Amino acid sequence: MAAELYRRSLDLHPTAEAYTFLGWTYRFQGKIEEAIAECKKAIQVDPEFGNPYNDIGAYLIEQNQFDQAIPWLERALQSRRYETYHFPHYNLGRAYMAKEMYSKARHHFEQAIKLSPEYSLAKEALEKVRRKLQ
Repeated sequence: MAAELYRRSLDLHPTAEAYTFLGWTYRFQGKIEEAIAECKKAIQVDPEFGNPYNDIGAYLIEQNQFDQAIPWLERALQSRRYETYHFPHYNLGRAYMAKEMYSKARHHFEQAIKLSPEYSLAKEALEKVRRKLQ
């Protein structure tokens, strides 16, 4: 139902936000490839909108494609139209943690917390990476 409503909305007025939201809908349905495709459409509409870059990176992390996720997340950090830079930092930390690159993971978890001090997932991840570095 939600996906159909987003598609109708996109037929009337395609926006990067609507493509991104449709991607989220597909993600919640377990349709990762479709989610990534919608995010790429969002990027075509507005290359400076950061959310779809972060989302693609997060979806690739879910598929254990850490090397492929990193450039998408780095691009999210460069986006001019983005308000939640702590998310790509957190996701970069996750990717580097999975690759056992603990110093880089720590850096990105710390940046996520600096930008969003109450971000509990980043705090938990930072504690885990600190234990690995001891």
